[in-house]
Amino acid sequence: MYGLIAKITALTGKREELIEKLIKGTAGMPGCFSYLVTQDLADENALWVTEVWDSVASHDASLLLPSVKDTIAQVKPMVAGFEKIVATNPVGGIGFPSA
Repeated sequence: MYGLIAKITALTGKREELIEKLIKGTAGMPGCFSYLVTQDLADENALWVTEVWDSVASHDASLLLPSVKDTIAQVKPMVAGFEKIVATNPVGGIGFPSA
């Protein structure tokens, strides 16, 4: 299992459009159990993306998918900053895929 938590800061006024494109453009990624986009309550331009994958390899392979590459190209002009906060090892909880 592989998890990733990232913070994305949108350009002013672009957060909602960024959310829409991130959610739409990341559907159907093999090995992805969860891709959750959330709004930061303290920063009107910030988003948090929390991902759960079956492996690092599946995550890395997703970056080569045409749909993901297209989404990255579309959202780059809306992004003021990107931080990979932490890589994690998901171990269980509500919504966690059963073995």
